[in-house]
Amino acid sequence: MFERFTKDARATVTGAVEHAGRTGAATVTGEHLLLALLDQEGGRAAFALGLVDRRESVEAALAEAGRRGGMSKADADALADIGIDLTAVVSRIEEAHGEGALRGDGGRRRRAGRPSFSREAKKALEKSLRVALGRGDRSIGGEHLLLALTATPGPVADVLAEHGATYASVERALYGNGGADGQDRKAS
Repeated sequence: MFERFTKDARATVTGAVEHAGRTGAATVTGEHLLLALLDQEGGRAAFALGLVDRRESVEAALAEAGRRGGMSKADADALADIGIDLTAVVSRIEEAHGEGALRGDGGRRRRAGRPSFSREAKKALEKSLRVALGRGDRSIGGEHLLLALTATPGPVADVLAEHGATYASVERALYGNGGADGQDRKAS
């Protein structure tokens, strides 16, 4: 599949590996893919996101989602509806086990060599292929990775949606009204 990636998509994947390496993460996550997309300020995906100048806000939202163990604000609201204060739970866990105890890496640090890709990141990469094929494109670009991230359930899609970058809004920004042929082609 990697041979189908355009130069910017390859740069995104290698940038995500670098982000994971800098933080000592055991795996490359969807968060790392998003941060690598934001690094490419001149790319189509960064343009469609419209978030390059709001990077700090995106990074803060990603950090907060990681602190909650990947639970979304909707999850927190659902728990609040049954009387569970997720913020209080997270605080108590962090008091007992240290800051960031609920992060998805379980506190593990990367061994020597390249980090592996998380299930979420693998799904996003696979979905980017489906997005490209669904659009009739022969290669996978950063824009396909971005669309895949918006369509892959999880903290990254939640943060993107909170910042106004849904599948539909990104598709409109990239391809105009409803995509190339006026149809909604959200990858499943």
